[in-house]
Amino acid sequence: MCGGTGCHASRADDVIHALRSEIKKNKLEHDVRLRITGCHGFCEQGPLMIIDPGNIFYCRLKPEHAADIVTRTLAKGQVVEDLLYTDPVSGAKAQTEADIPFYRAQDRQLLSQNKLVDPLSLDDYIGSGGYAALAKALAEYSPEEIIEQVKISGLRGRGGGGYPTAKKWAACRAAAGEEKYVICNADEGDPGAYMDRCLLEGNPHLVIEGMMLGAMAIGAQHGYIYVRNEYPLAVKHARTAVEKARAAGLLGQNILGSGFTFDVLIARGGGAFVCGESTALIASLEGKVGEPRAKDVHTVSHGLWNKPTALNNVETWANVPSIINNGGAWHGAKGTKGSKGTKIFALTGRVQNTGLVEVPMGTTLRTIVFDIGGGAPAGRQVKAVQTGGPSGGCLPVDKFDLPVDFEALREAGSMVGSGGIVVMDDKTCMVDVAKYFLTFLRDESCGKCSTCRLGIDRMLEIVTDITEGRGRPEQLDLLLDLADTVSAASLCGLGKTASNPVLSTLKYFADEYHAHIDGRQCPAGVCRELIEYSIDSDNCTGCGTCARACPHGAIQGAKKKPHAIDPDLCQKCGICISVCKFDSILVS
Repeated sequence: MCGGTGCHASRADDVIHALRSEIKKNKLEHDVRLRITGCHGFCEQGPLMIIDPGNIFYCRLKPEHAADIVTRTLAKGQVVEDLLYTDPVSGAKAQTEADIPFYRAQDRQLLSQNKLVDPLSLDDYIGSGGYAALAKALAEYSPEEIIEQVKISGLRGRGGGGYPTAKKWAACRAAAGEEKYVICNADEGDPGAYMDRCLLEGNPHLVIEGMMLGAMAIGAQHGYIYVRNEYPLAVKHARTAVEKARAAGLLGQNILGSGFTFDVLIARGGGAFVCGESTALIASLEGKVGEPRAKDVHTVSHGLWNKPTALNNVETWANVPSIINNGGAWHGAKGTKGSKGTKIFALTGRVQNTGLVEVPMGTTLRTIVFDIGGGAPAGRQVKAVQTGGPSGGCLPVDKFDLPVDFEALREAGSMVGSGGIVVMDDKTCMVDVAKYFLTFLRDESCGKCSTCRLGIDRMLEIVTDITEGRGRPEQLDLLLDLADTVSAASLCGLGKTASNPVLSTLKYFADEYHAHIDGRQCPAGVCRELIEYSIDSDNCTGCGTCARACPHGAIQGAKKKPHAIDPDLCQKCGICISVCKFDSILVS
């Protein structure tokens, strides 16, 4: 049973309680094990579970389904058809993960391990092969050989920068000083991104084992997991994993009798997006204000407490154990020439199948959005995707054949980033999208450098003018100049990439900017100051649903007679559109 945050939000706890009651009621306690695992990835279908043997996939579960699951499937081996996944297009039922397009097109090297373990059980992790890489490295590899295997693998940082992991570790090992640190960056602040949360919640020992291998490679004895305080389940599971590993002698002094000493502490971040940047994170960890510093001083030589530090994100650390177990060439066989292995993406937005997707680097956007994501919901058309988090770029459909790797997306004006992919349909205003992300980045800027602090604010002012009908043609040139200045002169990655939403939407959706400025129109019908709501009298049946739903009292009309909207009272909130069953609400 998936016990990730998404399924918890869908009442998974109630389903789990009902299942336990039914198992006990039917005296199956000794025949059945109910394992509560981390996230399975298909978040839209939660709560979900897999029953073995048979790999039977049940989804969208409710407490009242527990009786059928226990009495029919567990006791008699019968499949409950109503609980199987139903394809939204064909209506076909799928009994196993392999039958579901969402799973079938993936290569789940990391995510597939979540369903094998209870994140609170050290025995589960060891039983699934956990800590074998640690034992192998202690018995067979020198620190240099660990780094060499990571180099052969081609592993690059999964936190956004894509820096070669082995190169970072080698520089840290060579740095002067006996005291060194490893840090796991779990301060995942991108809107809609939850890849790191999923791994740390679902398989914390995998991350810890990766950190231990990194510590062996660089010569560190101390490590920190810096995790967002807004991730309470990840904090709890990581803390429990550290405590159990320490109690079992897998953390601490003389691990496995090898002479290797290493321990991990959990540090909770305060919720600042900028603390995902390495030097700001380190400042926060030291108890200082979370602000970045100049890049001419590198963390591999002057990191935490001014000591050599290897800092990688959750997904990067999670890849290391399989590289040591299977060899660097195994990992390097997947992906593209410059981007090796698999990558986890959070697929969200206007797409049928939302959730976590793991595919080989180099997989096209088209495969991710249409083959795995199922495209836009019925009646809508996919218009664009935004990749790489709030400072990523927006790419139109004609760019969907691009491979998702570090170089290809950067050349197109976007980036892989930490792995967020937000799908937008034909009802999305790209100027409004730029405004949304600029608002987020303005609020999250630490304000240390004036180009970021003032430049983002000025860009937001211009884009806001455009969305509210005050835009002027000459502002577009000023917007480009500002974007270039912010990118070139900002101190950290937040500022240097903050212009991407503006630059990419101007590049690929310039017609929408001109429609807002020249025609004072929002083609997508989103920007409130540029649109008017009305009711199509030919379609309106006078059912009154829209009038009852309108919180502003802007809709009037007699029963079974066409209604009308008072433009002076209408706040253009869109509630009437969402409740009308006859497509009677017009936006112009």
